[in-house]
Amino acid sequence: MADHQQDALTGPVPGQRRRVWCRGPGCHHELTDPESRRRGYGPVCDPDHRTRHDPHDIDQDPIPGM
Repeated sequence: MADHQQDALTGPVPGQRRRVWCRGPGCHHELTDPESRRRGYGPVCDPDHRTRHDPHDIDQDPIPGM
């Protein structure tokens, strides 16, 4: 029989981006969003709780009769 050896994989497959997983405790989701991939956390596990909109207060009139 001929001696067949498999070449060792030394890195990711060319042409595909590296898979990134969430670093959150107990979270094993793959990150697809560019910002999440940069930070290493998904939107749910991110310790900075980033949001798409800045929080702001809305002026409201008091409820009549109260």
